[in-house]
Amino acid sequence: MDKDPSLNVLGETLATCSTDPITGFFRNGACDTCAADNGSHTVCAILTAEFLAYSKYVGNDLSTPRPEYGFVGLKAGMGWCLCASRFLQAHDEGCAPKVNLAATHQRALEIVSLEVLEQHALEP
Repeated sequence: MDKDPSLNVLGETLATCSTDPITGFFRNGACDTCAADNGSHTVCAILTAEFLAYSKYVGNDLSTPRPEYGFVGLKAGMGWCLCASRFLQAHDEGCAPKVNLAATHQRALEIVSLEVLEQHALEP
């Protein structure tokens, strides 16, 4: 069964994750996805300093600006579409960021359970 690309994990219309900085696989501000999105950039995270340090430690430096790619570098408090597997890994290590459920694409549920996402929800 194909899933509507515009639904979130709550079964509602997918909300915007962040437009400053612009995020998402399609760089449209939403955690939309498609078959080409091998990383499943579907979890709308509100980043923390702890998560950013963890991500850098495991080889994905999100905090250092990379102007050659138009990447500003991320800071705590910013919204960002994370790979669902990276979010789950951070959860397992005890340093997952907060999650905006309304802006988290339902395909994240193929990798991360709703229960785990709800544990980190901005609002219960």
